[in-house]
Amino acid sequence: MDYYNDLITKKSWEELLSLKKLTDFMLIGGWAVYLYTKSLKSKDVDIIVNFDKLAILREKYEVTRNEKLKKYEARKDVVQIDVYCPYYSNIGIPVEDLLKHVENIEGFSIVNINYLMALKIYTLAQRGRRPKGRKDLIDIISLFLTNRIDFVLVKKILKTYKLENHLQNLVVFLKENFEILELGLNRHQFAKVKKDILGKIG
Repeated sequence: MDYYNDLITKKSWEELLSLKKLTDFMLIGGWAVYLYTKSLKSKDVDIIVNFDKLAILREKYEVTRNEKLKKYEARKDVVQIDVYCPYYSNIGIPVEDLLKHVENIEGFSIVNINYLMALKIYTLAQRGRRPKGRKDLIDIISLFLTNRIDFVLVKKILKTYKLENHLQNLVVFLKENFEILELGLNRHQFAKVKKDILGKIG
């Protein structure tokens, strides 16, 4: 089951591939989750670039600065690209720190999976029960199901950046849900997954 309209995610993926040819960046957000999990696709593109790459982006997109959220935004048709820069943007974890933890998947530079999990836990706390918040919850579960998450490390990352209280938000949202049909998890299957995650959180 897809979370977003297929046409939108197709255009978003195509734009991401186009971006990869245009400039260097680190991928975070929903598409990073997808490349690790091959589960739900994303409609938005979230990237980290150095400030000197903004000029390259401006050649192709109309780039605006969102001072309130400390990011830059580029849009093409239905696709929004959120652009984060070192020493300017802070998405729970300073992006200059995220750049130190990179993996390569399918030719993309992607934030390390444990840092991605920490980011998603932080983002879930910001979005809560809104539709994007549910997508964050599904992404967290998808990442957990890869069996690559080191929860001891994730908790250490959250503590380092004083975000450990957000784990309790995750506990609340997990307990509120009884099935995740978007991932094909019925009540029985999700009960086991939920128990495993809650056990890791402690």
